[in-house]
Formats: sequence, C-alpha cells, structure tokens
Amino acid sequence: MSFRDKLLQAARARDSWLCVGLDPDPARLPVPDVAAFNRALIEATADLVCAYKPNLAFYEALGMPGLRALEETMKAVPPDIPIIADGKRGDVGPSAGAYARALFETWGFDAATVNPYGGGDTVEPFLQYRDKGVFVWCRSSNPGAGDFQDLVLGPPGATGGQAAPAPLYRQVARQAAGWDRHGNVGLVVGATYPAQLRELRQLCPRLVFLVPGVGPQGGEVEEAAAAGSDDRGELAIISASRQIIYASSGGDFAAAARREAERLRERINAGRMRA
Repeated sequence: MSFRDKLLQAARARDSWLCVGLDPDPARLPVPDVAAFNRALIEATADLVCAYKPNLAFYEALGMPGLRALEETMKAVPPDIPIIADGKRGDVGPSAGAYARALFETWGFDAATVNPYGGGDTVEPFLQYRDKGVFVWCRSSNPGAGDFQDLVLGPPGATGGQAAPAPLYRQVARQAAGWDRHGNVGLVVGATYPAQLRELRQLCPRLVFLVPGVGPQGGEVEEAAAAGSDDRGELAIISASRQIIYASSGGDFAAAARREAERLRERINAGRMRA
C-alpha cells in the first residue's frame, strides 16, 4: 500500500486529519521512561489521529537509549496508522541514499521530511521509494523562515517568456510538484503563515501537506485546516506536539492528551468544512 492510500484510509476511518508529534523532552516527562510515555500517549489517542510524527532529534539527543525508545515507540503504533520521520534529511547523492535507506528500510517509516536545499539530486534517492511519502520542507513555521524562504527569485519586472519574480518557497513548491512522478511527494508548510499556506494549496492542489506550528508556535487550527485542505477537505495533516503530549505534567498525562486530541480534531474538522 502506498503512503497516500494508507494515510487516506487512516484519516477517513477516524474522521481525523490530526497528527500527534511524539517529541519527548526529558525535562518535561511525567514518567522517566520515554518508551512508556509514548506508549501511553499512543494507546490514548490512536482512534483520534491519522498519523504519528516522531521528531528524530529528540531521540538522537538521548543516544542509544533514545534510539531504543524510538524502536519501541514504532512497535506501539497500530499498523494501519502511518508514521512520519521528521528529520529534515538532505545531502549529496550517496549520503541522501543512505539517509533514505536508513529511514525507509532499516527503520521502516512510512514517510519522511526532507530538505531540498541541495537540489533535485539530493531528494531523488527518497523519491525512488514509491510507496513512501516524501515531505519537502517548503515554508517552515519558525519566525526566521523568511530570512531565506521569502527571498524573491527572478529578474524584477520579468515579462513575456520570462518567469515572473517569486519567493523561494514558491519555487520549492513548483519543483516538488514536478518531482511528484509517483504520487508520493508532499510539502511541509507551517500553520503560522496561513496566507502562504492558502497560496501553496492553490499552486499544488493534489499534494499532501504536513502542517506544523499550531498551538505554542501560534498557528490557528481552524484557519490552518481551511487553508491547507484540498477541495474535499482532505490532504492537510495538521500536526500538534507539545500541546497534546504535555497537556498535563501529572499522572493523568495520557487522559489529558486524549482530551486535547479530541478538542483539536473537532477544531480541524470545523476548518475542513470551510475548505
């Protein structure tokens, strides 16, 4: 089954385009065991989500215990729910190939986020895995995203056969759409920039969007769902991490995470109806 089909089946079965980011910070965990923390979260929310998204940095920062916790976490996810590796990998060809093998073959993730800064040949090794999702980092949710992503490309006042000036993030989106030969390419577009999110959805109507940045980063849930969804109210994975997994710092953390996930799913569905 392709990533896209698996995602659609999970989302439609649960009436949910919510993705829970599993980003364990030892300083905030109510229990000492990362794998046990994640298992409790997964058991509490598995009927409410379309995907889970571990941010690899949080596991790598813990060394080998962190990687073992990631392995146990992946085993805890029901097999019909996609798991997205959030690592923003990107490098020259041989290294990119090794990254792709690591994430898709060794670890068995269903999808991964990639950094396109090095150009098409750095993304191509990921695209070879036709049944895996490849989310191209396009318009990030952080405050400094515009330092590079808003830079305008092309000659000012271009006319005729010349391409009109456009910001870098838009060119990345166009390139990504061109790479989508096997229906496995998506975009990472932050919820904190809803106007750009809406613009990119118009530019790339058939790509799946991974939309981080709701909650603590400032993105508004309903607006992100409305701007990012396609004309069927689908294809926008709204990702939330801290506001769900740290909804409580006490022993009721799993129950609190479920309540927050239910609330976000309702808000996402309200936004989807606007799409």
